[in-house]
Amino acid sequence: MDVNWVPPVLTGEMITLRPIRAEDSDALWDGLGDPEGRRMAGLTQEFTREQVAQWAATAAEREGRFDWATTVDGEAILGRISLERVDPVARSANLRSLTLPGHRGRGYGREAIMLVLDFAFGTDPGLGLHRVGLEVLSINPRAAALYQSLGFVPEGRRREVLGDGERFADSLVMGMLEDEYPAAKASWA
Repeated sequence: MDVNWVPPVLTGEMITLRPIRAEDSDALWDGLGDPEGRRMAGLTQEFTREQVAQWAATAAEREGRFDWATTVDGEAILGRISLERVDPVARSANLRSLTLPGHRGRGYGREAIMLVLDFAFGTDPGLGLHRVGLEVLSINPRAAALYQSLGFVPEGRRREVLGDGERFADSLVMGMLEDEYPAAKASWA
């Protein structure tokens, strides 16, 4: 499979996913300042503003992954979503998604995931993947329920992978296979 690593623009009913670009760094930086979002996403690494700016400026050029800004109008960022560790030979990838504060619970994340799954499993345009996997922390049951409602199948549990001070959270492993995708997509309607 020959892969063009530039993320395509994906358009849904409410949102547009477009490649992350340098001018997105301020919104991404603000998102990293959200303690609840960081906790639910399991982000423990600290980043400098310069690191975030460098990442945003080069995100659309990175081989092995696709990073999109979730937008309403192609401009203002509501979140980000990524296909990471894309392996064209194994035909697999991992999904990561984060909706910024003030935009959660409105269906933007759900639609973003649906658009990315269409691209991941599709072939024209698309990657024609066999499997898309993800991990969600046990402290984030709302996200786990969302992924299951979209057709992701629970596959296992990694115990106590993240400590947040007083307690540890498990990581729930989920996946969707290409032959499960058509039924999952039909249930989205």
